[in-house]
Amino acid sequence: MTIAPIHIVGGGLAGSEAAWQIAEAGVPVVLHEMRPERGTDAHKTESLAELVCSNSFRSDDSSSNAVGQLHWEMRQLGSLIMAKGDAHQVPAGGALAVDRDGFAAAVTAALEAHPNVTIERGEIAGLPPADWDKVIVATGPLTSPALAEGIRSLTGAGELAFFDAIAPIVHFDSVDMDVAWFQSRYDKAGPGGTGADYINCPLDRDQYEAFIDALLAAEKTEFKEWEGTPYFDGCLPIEVMAERGRETLRWGPMKPVGLTNKHNPTVKAYAVVQLRQDNALGTLFNMTGFQTKLKYGEQAAIFRMIPGLQNAEFARLGGIHRNTYLNSPELLDPQLRLKADPRLRFAGQITGCEGYVESAAIGLLTGRLAAAERLGRPIELPPAATALGALVNHITGGHIVTIDEGPRSFQPMNINFGLFPPIEGVATQGPDGKRLKGPAKSLARKQALTARAKVELDGWIGEANAQAAE
Repeated sequence: MTIAPIHIVGGGLAGSEAAWQIAEAGVPVVLHEMRPERGTDAHKTESLAELVCSNSFRSDDSSSNAVGQLHWEMRQLGSLIMAKGDAHQVPAGGALAVDRDGFAAAVTAALEAHPNVTIERGEIAGLPPADWDKVIVATGPLTSPALAEGIRSLTGAGELAFFDAIAPIVHFDSVDMDVAWFQSRYDKAGPGGTGADYINCPLDRDQYEAFIDALLAAEKTEFKEWEGTPYFDGCLPIEVMAERGRETLRWGPMKPVGLTNKHNPTVKAYAVVQLRQDNALGTLFNMTGFQTKLKYGEQAAIFRMIPGLQNAEFARLGGIHRNTYLNSPELLDPQLRLKADPRLRFAGQITGCEGYVESAAIGLLTGRLAAAERLGRPIELPPAATALGALVNHITGGHIVTIDEGPRSFQPMNINFGLFPPIEGVATQGPDGKRLKGPAKSLARKQALTARAKVELDGWIGEANAQAAE
């Protein structure tokens, strides 16, 4: 029996990984890559899986780091990207960093040599041809204008973003609730709220003035040459607002009105920073209206000046940069197919994940889903307690839409422990019998989450193998 091929548009990390997974499942795949026929502003070679920024896949610690856990899961699932990353690693302490040229050449060679893989060079301008019945779109944040316009024609102009205006996101359990408190302005519940939906961090006048001084003095990140002029009304970086006047932020995202500090109800705050719930689990909160171009190191130090956030751990820091990603929770089904045209699956950063590893991980999953569908053996998604399951859950609906009239809350994100479901039964005492506190308590929780994830992934692989054998 002849098996029809699956087409993949885009030969980055996600597309390359998806192609490998499909080919290894015994299904032919055609990988379309527009380079070298058409280049991009970021790529320098015609290699598949070219790394355009850092050469690091970040931490390789699978016991207490979320991306390290994702590494472990991808290795268990036969990832080409991880195999070639391991083969071409360079010294980088606890991180997995790679020789970028050797890595990309090895991925390209492996795909060129696989009997089920055909590589076609040339741009797919616009939507893929109608006679391709199964397609994975893995074109990344620099999707060509023609294809982006084709996707917009299916999804609506407002469902494909071109610039991220990203506010920092904080782990809830790192917020000092002896200082901060829950309350919505004027106790308004809104359509999806309770009247106590925001975390509020109060500043007195001296603290506010010191915060403004730090903002004005901090180093900023410059825009890339091809990004153009990105500022929109309503999403100015906080440091730009501060430059327009020291009181601007107090009349904007830091206005203190409609709020009463339950810890000190007779004293009105001079300014307030609000954090809004960012995921359905309630483990992550974003800093409302705090999009910024400050350098990452500056952000962490300055935001910890805010009372209540002095020990904040950030799931991601803020930024503004060109990106092309779908409003995936609205547009994709749980199997990462476009609801408006289910022959199209999406993979990589265009789905709303960030980072090389996350992009490749979603490519891995879409490849497996597409191959299983072609073979008539649909598979379940990985459990939400795994890193891979937590990531796809974020993409397809783990966030909350909004609880007010603010911007949509779905934003591209790296894997982090805030995306994992909470866990019970974490050790509360160390080997010496003393109660765990601070970093030791956080480490115990992370180790419990990764241990659970490994058990869950092994179970999922076992079930998938059993179904394939039937």
